[in-house]
Amino acid sequence: MATDADLREKLRKIEALHAGAGTAGERLAAEAALERIRARLRQQQARDPAVETKVTLADQWSRQLFVALCRRYGLQPFRYRRQRRTTVMVRAPQRFFDQILWPEFQELNIELTRYLHAVTLRVIRTEIHADAAEAPEVAEPRPAR
Repeated sequence: MATDADLREKLRKIEALHAGAGTAGERLAAEAALERIRARLRQQQARDPAVETKVTLADQWSRQLFVALCRRYGLQPFRYRRQRRTTVMVRAPQRFFDQILWPEFQELNIELTRYLHAVTLRVIRTEIHADAAEAPEVAEPRPAR
């Protein structure tokens, strides 16, 4: 069973990977990795104009993660009036979005989803019922009485 500490360690490693860390020591230095990513964003902002990108994320955990990741890099996520809650807009250089922000979000989201799934199953199995398997599929619907 993964722990909070395991998840945090995986998230730090993913961040270091996307920052282009070269040595094992750098991979463990999450703050240094964050600063490298911010520096790359500043360089790209100086060369490339910011492009408005629309992202649709169906679950609240993914949205919260994406918004937090944007804010971490100094980007300002937003929604236009009348847009659905599933929509998040962000203005960033396209290369930064495509090469850093979106791939990092996807990897972090996979780990977060795995963790949340494991925690949910553990709670259901220990507090509700030990059998948390999907409902079985049946061949024919039974006639209504």
